Amino acid sequence: MQVKYDDQQCSENISKGIIDLLPIEVHRPLVVVCIGTDRSTGDSLGPLIGTFLEDANLNNFHIYGTLEDPVHAVNLTEKLEYIHNRYFDPFIIGIDACLGRYKNIGFVKLANGPVKPGAGVKKDLPEVGDIHITGIVNVSGYMEFFVLQNTRLNLVMKMAKQISSSIIKADMLYELARTKHLLTDKLNYKSAD
Repeated sequence: MQVKYDDQQCSENISKGIIDLLPIEVHRPLVVVCIGTDRSTGDSLGPLIGTFLEDANLNNFHIYGTLEDPVHAVNLTEKLEYIHNRYFDPFIIGIDACLGRYKNIGFVKLANGPVKPGAGVKKDLPEVGDIHITGIVNVSGYMEFFVLQNTRLNLVMKMAKQISSSIIKADMLYELARTKHLLTDKLNYKSAD
């Protein structure tokens, strides 16, 4: 799924897409890993999202990668090891900024499979997530580090707010979906007696 950040249904569509991809039947810890650094405007998408989510005090998602404690190229492997040691079989949502074609700047993408952090700047880093969300913050193809450094903060902030809003809605929807699933299981169990 791909949607433009300023689409009126952006947050709604992404939150529903997240719910469709989350494990509802089996309880697994839900972990959001927001990748990036506040030292680069374009790469600050992840830590901004992580900070907004941490401030929202979500019920179902554990958040890693904020402005205060970012998850970036230097500590990514260590943070992933920590998460896998702390949670049994976590379901991870990887979030990162990315570069793309000019016509796709401002699009948010939600997909199955891991995100490949650092790919846009030719870094070889571990893949992150069972599913991932990326935000195309600028154009790729030439001097990627410079492009990320000179990305407009206004765009990154607006995208971070939309993606955060989607995850906050998904947190509420997940609660409802799990409750409905558990009630259905309980009713099916009783009717089998």
